[in-house]
Amino acid sequence: MKVSHEVPIPFLEKSRAFNDYDYCLPHLLDESKEYFNFFQKSKELGRYIIMDNSLHELGTPYNSERLSHWLDYFKPNEFIVPDYWQDKTKTLVTAKLWSSYQYPDETTPVAVVQANNVEEAWECYNILKMQGYKKIAFSYGASWYLDQAEKIENDYVTKAYGRYNTIKDFYERGLIEKNDRVHLLGCNIPQEFAWYKNMPFIETIDTSNPVIHGLAGVKYEDYGLTDKLPHKVDKFVGDEKNWDIVMYNVNKFKEFIK
Repeated sequence: MKVSHEVPIPFLEKSRAFNDYDYCLPHLLDESKEYFNFFQKSKELGRYIIMDNSLHELGTPYNSERLSHWLDYFKPNEFIVPDYWQDKTKTLVTAKLWSSYQYPDETTPVAVVQANNVEEAWECYNILKMQGYKKIAFSYGASWYLDQAEKIENDYVTKAYGRYNTIKDFYERGLIEKNDRVHLLGCNIPQEFAWYKNMPFIETIDTSNPVIHGLAGVKYEDYGLTDKLPHKVDKFVGDEKNWDIVMYNVNKFKEFIK
């Protein structure tokens, strides 16, 4: 699994030392010259770039015209097409529209499973494959994940097990195939990623979890965490004095996915 931990803008340059690839939030390209310059340099360095659509940060996908502009400008290696939170129909309609976009040759479009229950998630994954998507993502926070696992500790832990159980079930029942390509969007608890070791189709993951918690002074326990801070990386700065905790968390995260 290749990993990228998003960081607040002041720490972008530090992130190249531990990230396998750079994860771009396109709305920040319009808001911050420093953010733009970082990705301009990443492109010049030949870094692998995955561009998101900023749904998690904004609550709705970023403006389509601006997405198209930055997609054509940076030509990222992957682009996560616009999706709508727990709305299967709107997500599938939008994914269908974006499936006919004239992508740069080097860009792979990635669609996201959105649903209100596990049955809808099954349908969404299946239809996205039929639409031609070669890589598909699963978000971390869907409320229906709570129905896919026994109540454990709290909702954060239960949702983590719910996502894992869903993906495991889809794999065992043949919907997800060994040669499929899957991206995991974010996490509730970092130790979740230790559970996917026998799932070769999980190709990439992104999460700011070790960075956000580290900058807030929260050090991972040996097992991980059972709670989650609510901060979003595009609005959070944190305390640079805690950078040693960030690095501890990042290295502990690496142990989870070995």
